[in-house]
Amino acid sequence: MNIFLHICCAPCTIYPLRILREKGFQVKGFFFNPNIHPYTEYLRRRETLSEFAGRVNLSVSFSPEYPIKEFLSGMIAAGEERCRFCYRMRLRTAAVAARREGFSKFTTTLLYSRYQKQDWIREEGVKAAGEEGVEFYYEDFRPGWEEGVRKSKDMGLYRQRYCGCILSEAERFKAPGV
Repeated sequence: MNIFLHICCAPCTIYPLRILREKGFQVKGFFFNPNIHPYTEYLRRRETLSEFAGRVNLSVSFSPEYPIKEFLSGMIAAGEERCRFCYRMRLRTAAVAARREGFSKFTTTLLYSRYQKQDWIREEGVKAAGEEGVEFYYEDFRPGWEEGVRKSKDMGLYRQRYCGCILSEAERFKAPGV
């Protein structure tokens, strides 16, 4: 049983990876996150994932693409549904990559965060899967939130303070006009 795991960051991978492996899945990771801004933050999360993957024997494909312009224009156009657009863009790309790499199933670490919209993630994952002829594996990984936080701190992993997009960061720090 193989599964392709879209990864947003190393800390959010800890719990889903454990659960998937316990269920007998052979997991391959995939990092595609043009939502992460600024680019230095993107690089730091990518480097942290690379370090983590080496420590837990996880093979990860790192997308060579960082389509920030497409992401920003789509996010702004989506208005109040900017998170849905973000999920759609990342999960569609993950579904394409999963099919290209010979996987019949894919899922995402986005399902681990209690700050993400589970229903939108599931809807967009199922839609992307249907378009690409693969299956979206849905599991609510949020029950492992505390475990993942604790373990990421114990491992000394870089832990970001916002999902990645510039509007999320502005909201977190209560920037005026957001």
